[in-house]
Amino acid sequence: MALAVHLLSCLLGTGSWVAINGVWVELPLVVAVAPEGWLLPSYLTVIIQLANLGPLVFTLAHRFIRLGEVRVIYGVLVLGCLSCLLLAFFWSSTSIVVGVPRSTALLALLFFLALVDCTSSVTFLPYMRRLRPAYLTTYFIGEGMSGLLPGLVALGQGVGTPQCHGNGSNSTGDYQAPHFSVQTFFLFLTTMMGLSLASFVLLNHLPAAKRERAKEKGYTKEDNTLGVKVNTDHPMVQGSTRFCFGSRTYSGLQLAYIFVLLAWVNALTNGVLPAVQSYSCLPYGHTAYHLSATLAALANPLACFLGRFLPSRSLMLLGVLSSAGSLVASYIMAMAVFSPCPPLVSSSLGVILIVVCWVLFVGLLSYVKLMIGIILRDEGHSALVWCGAVVQLGSMLGALAMFPLVSVYGLFQAGQPCGHSCTG
Repeated sequence: MALAVHLLSCLLGTGSWVAINGVWVELPLVVAVAPEGWLLPSYLTVIIQLANLGPLVFTLAHRFIRLGEVRVIYGVLVLGCLSCLLLAFFWSSTSIVVGVPRSTALLALLFFLALVDCTSSVTFLPYMRRLRPAYLTTYFIGEGMSGLLPGLVALGQGVGTPQCHGNGSNSTGDYQAPHFSVQTFFLFLTTMMGLSLASFVLLNHLPAAKRERAKEKGYTKEDNTLGVKVNTDHPMVQGSTRFCFGSRTYSGLQLAYIFVLLAWVNALTNGVLPAVQSYSCLPYGHTAYHLSATLAALANPLACFLGRFLPSRSLMLLGVLSSAGSLVASYIMAMAVFSPCPPLVSSSLGVILIVVCWVLFVGLLSYVKLMIGIILRDEGHSALVWCGAVVQLGSMLGALAMFPLVSVYGLFQAGQPCGHSCTG
């Protein structure tokens, strides 16, 4: 029965970001119909940042009126199911706004989906503290699957797959028709959200899940607040008043280090590098792009699975791994800057390097995020609320930093998946 609870935890995690991740991979087909065209990804970036209103409202409500997460999770999952279902039937509908056709239904539903996914960051994690610690790792595996599964389905659909004609620099191509419709894909997302909702219902009411509830030791009143200033005899805080959580294992400086690290890795993984993925990979060809996207998405749940058997709470090790991931990210960013003619563009070594770098980047930082989640889980319920809030803050800052560089100033130039005109 514990295996069933692991499966339910994984499905709950999958529902955290499956909707928005699914929309992202489906954009090549959506923009072909939407009047906004390729401006739509920029609009979606702004919509996601506006949806951070959800985590902000919940965090304040948790602080001042002790709002619990269970009812909120029910609400956001139902909203996610309805939004995905409506999206399947109305994604191509337009209306005239100031004399110009706009995808009003699409943009409105995307806001609700972004609100669902952003709010999940500050509600799902605190809820998982009700279960034994092992299930938090399973939840993170499911969260990684929220990016992998839509990507695999879109790959089977044939999204963005070019049909190339000719050889070398004279090669041209157009995009093949998808194997199934956009509506079918959005119905798949509806099913995934429905499975997540069903898993949450079972986690709350299934007797086997209730038996897997954590028996918390040393639970104190501080667990219901957003951090407290304490003065205790604990060696980490003796003789001083510091910002601490329930267990008081870490000093205020160490907690600041943990949260800065968390914000940094989420800024890179959720904001900065996704904005330049196509620029870093497409110059090396369509195969390199899809291998990077698919294998990097697979690296996320695999890193979490590895963390299940090789956990480490060493703050120094997490710093080293974050630095290594940042160095790999620097290489990826450099390739994006050099696009459409990066180094080794005509070499198999270039393809191998960019794919390996994307896998290492996602794998290393996914492990860091998992370990920070495990550390903060032991610090109490409110530490996980702060964890979700910092995840969203880092992601927002990373996305906002890249938006003007990519969409306003156009500092990056896209490569061609069907050949290149570079000589080096």
